[in-house]
Amino acid sequence: MPPELRRLLQRHAQLKRGLTMVPSSCDRDVPGIELSPGLRYTEAFADWLVPPRIIDAGFARMDPVHHDRLLHFDTETTGLAGGTGTRAFMIGAADWQEGRLRIRQLTITTMAAEAAMLRAFAEWLDEDTVLVSYNGKCYDAPLLATRYRLARLPNPLAGRGHLDLLHPVRRHWKHQWPNCRLATAERQLLGVVREDDLPGAEAPAAWLTYLRGGSARNLRRVAAHNAQDLKSLAGVLLHMATLQEA
Repeated sequence: MPPELRRLLQRHAQLKRGLTMVPSSCDRDVPGIELSPGLRYTEAFADWLVPPRIIDAGFARMDPVHHDRLLHFDTETTGLAGGTGTRAFMIGAADWQEGRLRIRQLTITTMAAEAAMLRAFAEWLDEDTVLVSYNGKCYDAPLLATRYRLARLPNPLAGRGHLDLLHPVRRHWKHQWPNCRLATAERQLLGVVREDDLPGAEAPAAWLTYLRGGSARNLRRVAAHNAQDLKSLAGVLLHMATLQEA
């Protein structure tokens, strides 16, 4: 077993009691096409709200932005604390294409495919892309910056406009809601109630179980969770754009 995989397994032992005895599974299907060995790609379109041509970003104290410059992104990772030992095993992104929301996901099924995933994601960003995330400034973007640095690749996120929705959501509703997690925002603002959703905290175990030869079922549930996060990002953004600047 590679040393890095051994360390990851040890780090998540508290999440994965019994993982060392993961039974082999015939359910190994990870959706998508294989862009390169160990890297899967999916693309889907959703009829999900209709964005105005120009998004009023005053709620985030930013200038208005054309909707086709926005790239909503979210990662699924091997841990929630960050640091150099944490990596993204899935990167999801959504953008508007002719009034429909395009959802793209990159998933690695081997550790060796990480650099290929990072290169593929970098190709999705144009010079004028504006990022949209939920707590991405504090978590997703720094984590990816670290992974790009360790892979000796340029960081495509550096220097870009970034609409982090967590902060304006907190400014508006921190005294009205029990918390300001994305799941709360999507329920309060969009009426989204998830069914059979795999909690984000279980995502590391789902991926590591798959690496050890276990079932891909929960890894597919991670992908569904990620896709809903992206839809909710777009929906919360459009809702916030109707509010006056705080």
